[in-house]
Amino acid sequence: MTTIKEQLEEREINTLRDCAAKSRFAKRKREEEPSDLRTEYQRDRDRILHSKSFRRLKHKTQVFLSPFDDHFRTRLTHTLEVAQIGRTIARALRLNEDLVEAISLGHDLGHTPFGHCGESVLNELVSTGFHHNIQSVRVVEVIEDMNLCQETIEGIYTHTWGYKPKTAEGQVVQYADKIAYINHDIEDSIRAGIITEDDLPEECKKYFSSKPSKRLTKMIRAIVNNSMDSDKVSMDPECWDMTQVLRDWMFENIYTDSPAKLEEGKARHVVRTLYEYYMNFLRDYCDDEKRIERIVTDYISGMTDQYAIEKYKEKFIPQPFSTHTKDENFLKILYDINGKEKV
Repeated sequence: MTTIKEQLEEREINTLRDCAAKSRFAKRKREEEPSDLRTEYQRDRDRILHSKSFRRLKHKTQVFLSPFDDHFRTRLTHTLEVAQIGRTIARALRLNEDLVEAISLGHDLGHTPFGHCGESVLNELVSTGFHHNIQSVRVVEVIEDMNLCQETIEGIYTHTWGYKPKTAEGQVVQYADKIAYINHDIEDSIRAGIITEDDLPEECKKYFSSKPSKRLTKMIRAIVNNSMDSDKVSMDPECWDMTQVLRDWMFENIYTDSPAKLEEGKARHVVRTLYEYYMNFLRDYCDDEKRIERIVTDYISGMTDQYAIEKYKEKFIPQPFSTHTKDENFLKILYDINGKEKV
């Protein structure tokens, strides 16, 4: 008798397009005992879903820093929306939904506190630069050592625009990420009172409609219809041009200079100050500057907004002794229980 996993693999081979990734042929760096219930990409999805770095996304900024309003997106809700959009596209194109979901859920695991503001600070401070897609790969390969499939890791690495994903599923996630953040950032900005629907470019309102659901659906349809007879996933050129117009407008009016960014100077100061503090702190324990930089970068980038703020308060704001937390866990990064260096 065949296992459920084998039946699922056979179903993929029989129903998915030739250009789709088939889980039967997925490869990991380390071989493992196969599951009899789940395909390899399903196992990747589950490992990411149950990881500590995934749980921390609920307290990391999307656009609005540490929002108190429960309805603003965080990095976690953004990730879930990317996965939903990606699966919709993959299902319509007969691509591997499980791989798309795994890449989507893992694509921002390496993101910093305070969103792209925190990322830009680390990029300035770290000698080799900092990019959240590269850090996301480090999270799954090194920090949490999930032993994911090569296709999942490659999709996470190339989800940022400007990279060229090798799989059709990776291409889907690239578009899903862009579609998700453009649409939900518009909605959040309207909720915050920064813009109204009427403020959007007239040509975009005319092309997409004023209704968010219709705008989102049109973008998804433009990808599905344009990719149905091609091994490459792409958006209809006209829709892509209008999407770029809308994105450029968002950068000019929301992402770069708007009330949503008023607190970014403080956030940058928190990240920079913590980075410098921990660099100096570890120099008392280690004389390898590159190693220190690597440890501090991993530590800072893994922080949530709230944790970074609390650590800043703890280190630089006077407070009652009883509220102090300690950094034993941070030092454990350097040494295991036998005193051997880990990093």
